[in-house]
Amino acid sequence: MDTKRLSSTLEEALSTQMNVELLQSHTYLSYGIWATDKGYGGIGNFLFRHSLEERNHAVKFMQYILNRGGKPTVTGIKAPDKDPSTLSECFNQVFKHEVDNTEKIYHLVNMAFEEKDWATWNFLQWFVQEQIEEETLAMNLIDKLKIAGGDRATDESLFNLDKDLGKVADEAELARNATSENP
Repeated sequence: MDTKRLSSTLEEALSTQMNVELLQSHTYLSYGIWATDKGYGGIGNFLFRHSLEERNHAVKFMQYILNRGGKPTVTGIKAPDKDPSTLSECFNQVFKHEVDNTEKIYHLVNMAFEEKDWATWNFLQWFVQEQIEEETLAMNLIDKLKIAGGDRATDESLFNLDKDLGKVADEAELARNATSENP
């Protein structure tokens, strides 16, 4: 008896998104290394934690596909783009990555809706909400840097921004805590 409860199309699309989340994780890891190398240890730590959150999102997709009788496919992940040259560029790239990811999540929601796969549609609602939070977080980073003076901020302003971002609470929900009942 076939126990797979996902269409092949959705299984492939969800696997692709799992790999997108892994790329996002690597990108934030790369940005965290860049920030730390530039002396922004707090910002680097903030980005490292965000990298872990993105990896957890990938695991959440993996677990869902497995729970629905599918088999996720891990593909090669391209190297992250070049390092940013400024904090403004870094934070703007974070925002761009999140907007791009939101569009991908919306595409998956539309696919699930068209297939009338309500379990997958419901699972994806968590990611819809998550992307609202992710985009807001990225916009707040941009705003905080603008308030500090942008790329012409004083050393003291950047020091305080770095210190504040280093203290931001890590509220990432761990994917390993997810179940099919509570994705």
